[in-house]
Amino acid sequence: MSIANYFTLLRLFIGPLFLILYTTPDAFDLNLKTLPYALLLLLVIAELSDAFDGFIARRFNEVTDLGKLLDPMADSIYRLSLFLTFTRPPVNLPMGLVFIFFYRDTIISTLRTICALKGETLAARFSGKVKACVQGLAAFIIIILMIFFAYDFISQDELTIYASWITLIAALYSVFSGLEYIASNREYIARTLLNKNT
Repeated sequence: MSIANYFTLLRLFIGPLFLILYTTPDAFDLNLKTLPYALLLLLVIAELSDAFDGFIARRFNEVTDLGKLLDPMADSIYRLSLFLTFTRPPVNLPMGLVFIFFYRDTIISTLRTICALKGETLAARFSGKVKACVQGLAAFIIIILMIFFAYDFISQDELTIYASWITLIAALYSVFSGLEYIASNREYIARTLLNKNT
C-alpha cells in the first residue's frame, strides 16, 4: 500500500458518506439550503483525492499494478454512489441513466480483472480520465442545481429535467470511453481470453 493508494481508498469512504448525508440530512443538522454545500465539500475532497493519487504515484514512482486496478475501481464505486444517491428526492434521476454507468463500468472492470489474473495489466486510457472529469462535472452541476432549487430559482420538476439531461450526456460519453477502451486494448483482451494455457 502506497500513499497514493490511501488517497484512492478515501473515495471508497466518501461514496457512502455522500449517500448518508443526502438521505438523512437532519441527523447532521442540515436542511435543504445547507445540504448542497456539505455535498459539494465531499465532492471536492473526492475529486482532489483522484488528482492527488495519480500525481503522487508518478512523482514518487509509486505506480503499481494494484494502483492501476484500485484507482478505476474506486472511481467507479464512488461515482456510482453519487448518481445512485441522486435517484432519490429532490433530484429524482431516472434509474435507467445510472444503469448505463453501472453496465459500462462492470464490463470494463470484469475485462480488466480477467486480464490481470492472466498477467495482462490494462492501464486506464485518457478517455477514461476524461470520463471521470465529465462525471465529476455532472455531479457538481447537479449540486449547484440543488442550490437553485433550495432558493426557489427552479422547481423540482426543472431540477429533475436538467439533472437528467446532464447525466445523459455524461452517460453517453461513458459508453464512448468504454468502447474506446475495448478497441484500444482489443489485442491484449483477445490474447487473454483465447489463451487457454495461462
